[in-house]
Amino acid sequence: MIRDPKDLQRYNASERANHWVVGISFILLALSGLAFFHPAFFPLTQLFGGPVWTRILHPFIGVLMALSFLGLFLRFRHLNQMTAADKEWLARAGEMVNGNDHNMPEQGKYNGGQKAMFWGSALCMLLITVSGVLIWRAYFGFDVNVVRLAVVVHAAVAALMIALIMVHVYAAIWVKGTIRAMWYGTVTRAWAKQHHRAWYREVSGK
Repeated sequence: MIRDPKDLQRYNASERANHWVVGISFILLALSGLAFFHPAFFPLTQLFGGPVWTRILHPFIGVLMALSFLGLFLRFRHLNQMTAADKEWLARAGEMVNGNDHNMPEQGKYNGGQKAMFWGSALCMLLITVSGVLIWRAYFGFDVNVVRLAVVVHAAVAALMIALIMVHVYAAIWVKGTIRAMWYGTVTRAWAKQHHRAWYREVSGK
C-alpha cells in the first residue's frame, strides 16, 4: 500500500505490536474458554491439540494477555483521562451513530467512546485475571467456595469482555481509515481532522 508522506503517525511499531499481542491472546483465550463453557463449543479444543492441552495452555495465554494489557494500560492511561468534552461526546453519541458526526465536540487522540472502552476493558481485565488465578488449581489451592465464586465471575466477565471487543472491532471497521492505524501506524490528515480535530491540531501544529 502506497502511503502519503504527509500522513500522521498515530502509533509506533512497539505500540502496534503490544496491541496485536493483546488481540491475538484474547482470540485464543475466547476460543479455548468457550470450549469449556458449553459442550457445543467443545470441538474448539482441537485447535489447541485436544482438551488436555487446551486446559494447560488457557491460563498461560491468560498470563501473557494480562502482562501485555498492563503494558498497553501503562502506555495509554494518561491519554484516556475523561474530560468535559468526552462526557459531552458520550451524551451526543447518538448523533454520530446516525451518521452526523460533523458537529461532535472536538476530541483529542481518543474520543469519549474509546476512553469508556479503555477503562471498561481495564476493569474487565483486572476481574478476569484475579478470578483466573483463583481457579488455577494446578498451582493454587483456594477454598472450594472461593473457586466456585471465581468461576462465575470469570465466565460472566469473559462474556462481557467478548461483547466489548466485538464493539471495538465493529467501530474500527465502521469508521473508515481506522484499521490502517494498527496495520501501518499512520492515518490521513483528513481522517484526523474529521474524527480527532484537537489531536490533529496538536500533531500538525495547525
